[in-house]
Amino acid sequence: MPINVGVVGLRGIGNHHAECHSKDPLSNLVAVCDVIRERADATAAKYGCKAYYSLKDMLANEDLDMVDVTTGGFENGSWHFEPAMQAMEAGKHVLVEKPLSNDVGEARQMVAKAEEMGVYLGCNLNHYFTPPAERAKKYQQDGQIGELVYCLHKMGFSGGEASYAPSDSTRVAGFPYFHLKAFLSHPFSVMRYFCGDITHVQAFVDRPSFRRRAGDLMLSIAGINVRFANGCVGYLLSQRGDAPYGLGGWWSVEVAGTHGTFCIENCIEKVTYWSAEKPNEPVVESTGITDFGETFPRRIHAYLEDVTNGVPRDQLRASGRDALAALEYTWAVIESYEQGGVMVRPNPLPPVHGSPEALPN
Repeated sequence: MPINVGVVGLRGIGNHHAECHSKDPLSNLVAVCDVIRERADATAAKYGCKAYYSLKDMLANEDLDMVDVTTGGFENGSWHFEPAMQAMEAGKHVLVEKPLSNDVGEARQMVAKAEEMGVYLGCNLNHYFTPPAERAKKYQQDGQIGELVYCLHKMGFSGGEASYAPSDSTRVAGFPYFHLKAFLSHPFSVMRYFCGDITHVQAFVDRPSFRRRAGDLMLSIAGINVRFANGCVGYLLSQRGDAPYGLGGWWSVEVAGTHGTFCIENCIEKVTYWSAEKPNEPVVESTGITDFGETFPRRIHAYLEDVTNGVPRDQLRASGRDALAALEYTWAVIESYEQGGVMVRPNPLPPVHGSPEALPN
């Protein structure tokens, strides 16, 4: 039976989520909500559902199973906390756009509230809900990567001084940590998906001179060294349109182990595998998909699957706890930068208690 869904926040991303729900057989889009009436009315008319202008009214008048929070805000996350908490207090499952919040303290509260209420809290960490990521994970599960050695991730926006224009958006301008808070959840979530928890972070962060001359405060260049709990080491490079990207494009992750190495390019397009036994005979698998937007329905469907199947909450894919991990690493990056590039230990994650029903006898 489809899940009754309400979407709150109807700018571009919110409308994209609404479209995904309207097409997914596991979802019944019954209501949409935005404080800007015109937005709510337009989306409701497009998908044949009810429009609301406050989440309180939507929760009071609709029999919802889940609320999809796509409200954005400063640093793309300042308006996630209140609607997510309100929906969970009402006993609804919640999916939140990334980042979980622009404040790690709020994110911790959100994860704790989901545990308290016994509801699913997921986040749209959509970058690893792709055929290449699935194939790469199978390489790992089949022992074809072996003991992890290193992870190299490059993710950001290609550009340069000639194409630069300072942002006049109130969500962006004046926030030096906008890029780190709004974007690093994606690459950190991918690195953690393949390599596990990060225990050490060292960051070097800056912005180019053309941003300085324009009075742009955004710290747009980040080179981040990490160590994983399993001993694997990693490096993340992210920049926001400060230079043209070279090999690998805007998105590439390379994970190497004692038995083999894989590299995913452009997120959803291609994965290459090199065996330690035959390193000169790479196996290339291309998906034929070039539209990054295809990651959204795949990720949303995975959340709907998990809720429909009633998976143990600690087994929810791209959970609130997973999103919190990415934010804890982001805050460690900020702390390292503010202390001149020192090594920082991220704040510990809340423990996983597990479900008695899911544990073997």
